[in-house]
Amino acid sequence: MRLYLTALNPTDSVLDGFLPAAVRLGLPVTVLTDQPAAWRVEPVRRSGVEIRGADVRDVRGVLDAVQQGEPPVALLSNSDHLQTATALAAEYLGLPGKDWRATLRGKDKGLTRRTVADAGLDRVAVVALHPDDPAERAGNVPFPAVVKPREGVASEDVYLIEDMAELRRRVAEIRTRRPGQDLLVEEYLAGELHTLETLGDASGRAVLGGWRTSLGPPPTFTEEALDWAPELPAPVLGQVLAQLDALGVGFGACHTEFVVTDDGRARLVEVNYRLVGDRVDLVMADLLELPLFAHVIRIHAGDPLPPLPDPVHLARHARVEWVCADRSGTLAAAPGPVDATGPAGVTLGIRPLRTVGTTAPLTGTNRDYLAALHGIGPDPATVRAALARFRAAHRWRIEG
Repeated sequence: MRLYLTALNPTDSVLDGFLPAAVRLGLPVTVLTDQPAAWRVEPVRRSGVEIRGADVRDVRGVLDAVQQGEPPVALLSNSDHLQTATALAAEYLGLPGKDWRATLRGKDKGLTRRTVADAGLDRVAVVALHPDDPAERAGNVPFPAVVKPREGVASEDVYLIEDMAELRRRVAEIRTRRPGQDLLVEEYLAGELHTLETLGDASGRAVLGGWRTSLGPPPTFTEEALDWAPELPAPVLGQVLAQLDALGVGFGACHTEFVVTDDGRARLVEVNYRLVGDRVDLVMADLLELPLFAHVIRIHAGDPLPPLPDPVHLARHARVEWVCADRSGTLAAAPGPVDATGPAGVTLGIRPLRTVGTTAPLTGTNRDYLAALHGIGPDPATVRAALARFRAAHRWRIEG
């Protein structure tokens, strides 16, 4: 029996999370991908993972690839783009998996809004712009507003808009990069930005915890730091879980972003039906001392979710910060992976997210990340101070 993972490009979640977890579970792994050449990297060679080319965006391509190999014990994906095709394939094969309707509602932000509104839980002013629609079609959405791709990821091409003239300009600009794609224009949701991390099996869903998000300056929405913040007012948590119920989100891992307004409402920003990314999932596993990736694999193999730690009463704190490029150019110098121990036993780490020598444009998204830094320690103030000193001791340089 074999674990099948569908993927696009290699990610830290798969290389440092799922593959080592599968090895520890004694499961042979096949990665199905439309980019097989990109997976010829050392962690894959060391683990003995099979890489097989497949049209992973199409359920038929996934099925064809799985049926050519050993019988599957589980089929899963941690990619935003592949959840629905993978869920459909798992259902066809009789394997445990996510409801494909729920994966579709999460990926399609227009469906997310419509489903939650139809359930009577929250109504966000939103208009979909089809490729030939003028920006003026969204004229009833109040400003400030947000324009974004209907099925986008990583805050790419997401902008805060102050008026119609700016909306026209941004729509035209995005369409040069995304011809033929639908956009959404929706009201700006003001409030403190949070995440909720959940994990569920066939019988129910558990809360792993959550993070408070710090954003960079507008008009883009680059996440600059996350602080562990699992404790939410009961009404807020209840509202988020009710909206996930309406969407059908339960089985497997889910990373939900939402704002808490001044009047105590929880309003969804987006639902990413997979683990939190950009190395936060790996930090969270360390913080909770939890075999998180093994749990996800075992759930997809039909095992029940084991007891989880209580995140609210955890006597430790974690913070993740990203070093972001401040301009386009070539990364000329940067530290490699670093692990250290700071004052009060704070565990510190740096993991590169861009290779020295890489040339890239400035995007205003997490594609600008040069490295992820984290600290895990006894309390927020101690962790923040230790991480600040640790970050100041290292340098990143962009030229060009």
